[in-house]
This record gives sequence, structure tokens and C-alpha cells, in this order.
Amino acid sequence: MFHSFFPAPKKFFGSLVIWTLVCVAIWFGFANNIATSIGLPLSPPNSEPVIGVGYFFTNDAIVFYGYFILSIVLFCGFWQIVDKNNPWRFWSIWVSSLIVFMVYFVVDLNVALTYWRGPQYNLIVQALTKPNVSTVSETTLYASTLIFFHLATIYVVVVVFNNFVTSHYLFRWRNAMNDYYYANWDRVRNIEGASQRIQEDTMRFSRTVESLGTSLIDAFMTMIAYLPLLNALSTPVKALPVLGEIPYPLVTAALAWAVFGTLLMVITGIKLPGLEFQNQRVEAAFRKELVYGEDDPLRAKPATVTELFSNIRRNNFRMFWHYGYFNFVRFFYIQTDAVFPVLILVPSISAAVITYGLFEQLRTAFAQVTNSLQYLVNSWPTMVELISIQKRLAAFEAAMNDEPLPSLDQKFIESGGEEKV
Repeated sequence: MFHSFFPAPKKFFGSLVIWTLVCVAIWFGFANNIATSIGLPLSPPNSEPVIGVGYFFTNDAIVFYGYFILSIVLFCGFWQIVDKNNPWRFWSIWVSSLIVFMVYFVVDLNVALTYWRGPQYNLIVQALTKPNVSTVSETTLYASTLIFFHLATIYVVVVVFNNFVTSHYLFRWRNAMNDYYYANWDRVRNIEGASQRIQEDTMRFSRTVESLGTSLIDAFMTMIAYLPLLNALSTPVKALPVLGEIPYPLVTAALAWAVFGTLLMVITGIKLPGLEFQNQRVEAAFRKELVYGEDDPLRAKPATVTELFSNIRRNNFRMFWHYGYFNFVRFFYIQTDAVFPVLILVPSISAAVITYGLFEQLRTAFAQVTNSLQYLVNSWPTMVELISIQKRLAAFEAAMNDEPLPSLDQKFIESGGEEKV
């Protein structure tokens, strides 16, 4: 799945994690020194942000994006030299980095929109404070709203382009897997479901990774961008309900709430990957018997088909039950999540220590942080499907390389296709 596309996957991703940590540490430790040394000093803490497209032309933005691009070029250049024999290195190395860059740029556009919301909503409140008395001109409101369309236009163009590139990127990954598996076709053609795994599972793997992979990168980048922003915006907020005054109240609340939701999803959904995997196996066995029955009149007899479909029915009924209580917990948490920022800001709203514009900024920043940390909460159903596909392809590769089958496959075979999960 990975070594067909990426250069030495364990070393590649291991070096990526180390390089990312090093670059982040250098930035947070020496950003001011780097910026000053090239004559582009950074803005002082708590300075007023630039509203609109100009946000991307400040010294902070120029220095950061220059550093970001340099870090990417150095990493990709190293692996370009090391991995000369990989025919997919342009896509697996350089396009991967391009996608990461564009995802962060989209996150930064959301940050710029968050900054815009503060003065925009304060203007609206100011205009509506005194009924029938004009305190804000139409020109001012139109001009402020036009800033949103400038940022939104850039956002749409970048997102559409990123989706286009990502789709091509993942098809290349599927292409690499297909080439690798088909190169071993003589060894795998007799493995159960070989054709389905090469055609359908690689297709589903690439499509699922398109959804989960980009959202994982987006979640990580959002957390990096919005945690400092949430902390800076929440200066007037001193206390939380029940807990009272604590250090970094909104950051602490966001982290605690997201960790609670993630653990809740893991605990309630722990059986789902095994059930999804089992479901693919019983469906494959049923389909295979029907395919044989098209050419062989002795196959697909009523008794056999009925038994195979009974396995499907039993597994589906188990899935319905487990998904039932999982979805109850998941949707209840998601609905509570919608009002949670308001609940923790009640003391500050009641004491009138924040404006409506700041409230909107805080609510947006808090939601971005919690959503980035709630990756498992938002993606668990799709992740369950990806895990089940990965297990099928891992079993396929094990059989292809004459290695022991994974434990779930062994249990499935030992139980005659009726494993109890």
C-alpha cells in the first residue's frame, strides 16, 4: 500500500515527523531572530491584526511562508536525491508537500476571516444599537463586507485547485498499487478475492485516504494556527463556569472537551472496525459463490447461497446494534459541541467583558481548535472503513509474500466464515 508509492515508507514518514518537529522548534524559538536578520522584523505581541488580503503581505506572513517553503524544498530535495529509482517520487514527494502547503494556506485564510469577523460584527452591533438613528454609513458596511469576498474568492480558488491536485495525486497512488499488485499477478491470482482487492479495494483505499488524509493534515495545521490565536483573543476571559479562574481558560477548555469526545468515540466505537472487516469478508464469500454459479451449474445452489446470505444477515444485524449506540453517543456529543463555546463564555458574557465581535471571533477560534482535535470524532465512521480496507489489503499482501495471515483472517478461516466479533 505504501512502499509501492513512497520511498522507504518507514524512513520517509519517520524523517518527516522529525523534520517537522525540528522546523517547528526552530520557528517558535528563533522566528524573531530570523526575521530581524533579514530586515523583516515581526509584529510585537498583541498588535492589531491586518484585516483583509493585506494580512498575507505583512512581515509575519512573508517571513513565515518563506521559511515554510524553504523547509519543504530542503526535505523534498533530500529525498529526491536519495530515492532516484522510485518512478512515483515526483508525486509522492513533491506533490505531497504541495498539498500540505495548500492545506495550511487555506487554514491561514480561515484565520484571516476570523480576524475580519471582529470589526465586522462590531460594526453591525454599533449600527443596530440605536433604532432609526444612522451611526454607521452604508459605504462603511459595504466596504467591510467586500473584504470578505476578497478573502472568500481566494479561498474558493485555492480549495478547488487543491481538490483537483489531490484527486490526481491519489489516483497516482492507486496506479502505483495496481502496478505493484499486478506485477505479482501470477502469485496472487489464486488468492481469494484477488481481482476484487486489486480493483475495488485499491479504489476504495485511495478515495478514503483522499477524505481522511487531507482532513488529518487540515486538523493538524488548524491546531497549530488557531491555538495561539485562541489564546491571544481570550485575554479578557478570566473565568469558566464551575472551575472559576484558571490559566489559559479557553485553551484548557478546548483541549479537555476535545480529548473527552475523542475518548468517548474510541470507547463506544471500538468494535466497529472488526465488524466492517467481517462484513467485507462475508459479502465477498457470497459474491464469489454467485460468480462461480454463472459458469458452473453445480455452484450457487439454494442451500449454499442461503447459508452465505445468513452470514451476511447476522453480521449486519450486529453492525446495526453497535452503530446504533455509537451514533447516539456521537450525535449527542456533536449537538452539545454546537453550544459548548457559548456555555463556557456565559460568565464573560454576563459580566460584559467582551464585545459581540470578539465573541464571534472566540466562538470561531474555539470551534476550529476543538474540530481539529476532534479528528476521530468527525472521521471515525470513515476511519472504520479505511481500517477494514487496510486489513484486507494487508492480508492480501501477506498471502502474496507467503507470510502468516493477520489474526482476523486466521479467526475467520478457523470459524468457517462465522467469526463472532
